[in-house]
Amino acid sequence: MSNNVLAFAESRGGDLRRAGLEAVAAARVIADARGGAVHAILFGASGIAAHAARLGAHGADAVIVVEHAAFAQNNPEAAAATIAARMSAFGAFVCAASATGKDIAPRVAAKLKVPVASDATAMTVSASSVTVTHPGYTGKILQTLTLTATPAVLSVRPGAFLPKEVAKAGTVEQATAAADPAASRVKVTETAAGNAAKLDLGEAPVIISGGRGLKEAANFKLVEDLAAAFGNAAVGATRAVTDDGWRPHSDQIGQTGRLVSPDLYVACGISGAIQHLAGMRTSKTIVAINKDKEAPIFKIADYGVVGDVLEILPVLTAEVRKAKAQ
Repeated sequence: MSNNVLAFAESRGGDLRRAGLEAVAAARVIADARGGAVHAILFGASGIAAHAARLGAHGADAVIVVEHAAFAQNNPEAAAATIAARMSAFGAFVCAASATGKDIAPRVAAKLKVPVASDATAMTVSASSVTVTHPGYTGKILQTLTLTATPAVLSVRPGAFLPKEVAKAGTVEQATAAADPAASRVKVTETAAGNAAKLDLGEAPVIISGGRGLKEAANFKLVEDLAAAFGNAAVGATRAVTDDGWRPHSDQIGQTGRLVSPDLYVACGISGAIQHLAGMRTSKTIVAINKDKEAPIFKIADYGVVGDVLEILPVLTAEVRKAKAQ
């Protein structure tokens, strides 16, 4: 079995995504434990190779670049075929549990006839297996899954493995797809871009999230003000308020929304339904503000404030601005 690990370097619109760097970080854990190397595979249209240096600077010993016009959009069929064709040289394949990664990983596993462990939040590695921690039953439990098949195929939860810069740069290999990407049966014709000025929930180190405790849509201005005070924060929401039209569905965090693991998660007027907790409980630090001291959110919060969120948020925003100004 090879000790080397292949990481899927996710890109979109010609840009390397943070999810790709996180996949490299997770692959580095496996490779370092086994004394192997990390190879990152990067798909895209002509010019995507410009991002190879960044992958090398974040821990990829080698970067495999596959350029083709048909990779300008996500091309899961051709990408999975190309990855599977190369896996004889690797003991594991890692990608992010993003929308794209959740499409790629099962395809690769099916082609290799091995299991796939999805949405891993932690892992331990031995010479013959990879054991991952995986939230189950909408986050009520943490399951331990051991992959003994070769190669191991897994996806990791966004934010669970943080990218780290290294002093060395990886080598670059130009490669061709295993099959004609233009002949893929599955074709992505368009990617609907969100607000370019808005920080993506999956990339944000801080998330300020609001729930029904805000009472009405207009009061989300308080959440936006706090996010603006931090400067590097995104705004999230519960399913209840997105269903009511208070926020766009792209802001929804939870079992049926985005899965996030920021450095700081501030839950404003959120009771903590299990479906919401499933999407954010792996955040590094959780602060909860709720007037109900029995709210389930306090059971997982690192810090809790019992009180009226509409009164607390302006005070908290003012204090953050004061601290940032110093």
